[in-house]
Amino acid sequence: MNGETVDVARTGEAALRWLSRNRAGFRLGDGVLDAATEVDRTLKPLGELAQVCVCVCRHTRPGTPHHRLATELLAFAWGQTDHGALFLDLQRLEPAGTYPLEFYAAFASAGLRHSGFEEFAATVTGTRGWRATEQYPNRLLGVLNTERRTGLPAHEEDGTVLCRTWLGSLPEPWMFERGAGYSATHVIFHLTDWGRAVHQVPSWLADYLETWLPPWLDTCLDAGQWDLSCELLAVAASLPSPPDRAMVEDAWATVANAQEPSGALAEAGPAPHRPALPHDFLHCYHSTLMAAYAAALTSARLACDAVGGQGLP
Repeated sequence: MNGETVDVARTGEAALRWLSRNRAGFRLGDGVLDAATEVDRTLKPLGELAQVCVCVCRHTRPGTPHHRLATELLAFAWGQTDHGALFLDLQRLEPAGTYPLEFYAAFASAGLRHSGFEEFAATVTGTRGWRATEQYPNRLLGVLNTERRTGLPAHEEDGTVLCRTWLGSLPEPWMFERGAGYSATHVIFHLTDWGRAVHQVPSWLADYLETWLPPWLDTCLDAGQWDLSCELLAVAASLPSPPDRAMVEDAWATVANAQEPSGALAEAGPAPHRPALPHDFLHCYHSTLMAAYAAALTSARLACDAVGGQGLP
């Protein structure tokens, strides 16, 4: 593994260490079941932590700092859900809500399961109301992947949904903007089960992204959009062909320069003047998670490519 790849891994490790030191920000309060509770400020951060930790564990070796930190954080997150019992309470309160199953799926993919919730979810997802819920296509791809990850039958085919997404339409590249960028990255996350199945990206879409993702990434890096830049780097490492090494090394050098000494990465803004003042948790936790996620995928993919492997280990 060359020096540049080690730097990617170090950026990811620094992000994980910040997340570990700031795990209190992911704790669920006593009112998590209250109707007035904001899911985006409570369950969503915890679910995103779990998802990233599952990915880091999957693409790092046991015994490494990355794997140890991710394993500890995943156990912490599972404990916050009362080992899955919280999801049963949430789904009972809101049977039509997809988010309890979506958050649970990350844990289930790591072998952390709750039989009572899965029994109830099987009933809910078999209803006409669940299958007919109107959603944006990129969100529907996420629900379909969630169903598969928990062992439930997906209620629609990915291919038909993909063509209805912004990215699946192969849009004019100059139509790329922040909102479209997040939609596009999540299409790939859901298609590949968060980087696990890179072969699921069809060749026509992979060709399009191999052409246009590099200038999109350059635009985001130039604009200091660190959160979206890391998501695009994760996409680059989730395509059937390995990413261009020079492109990702240059991009990661820019991201590393934007990372604070603490390991935190702001969502957006100019690279900090060191030493940097700490950001508010809610304004940097997601971008720091994405740095850890993208670094794990990139390091694994470059290492695999270096020995002539195919796909992610």
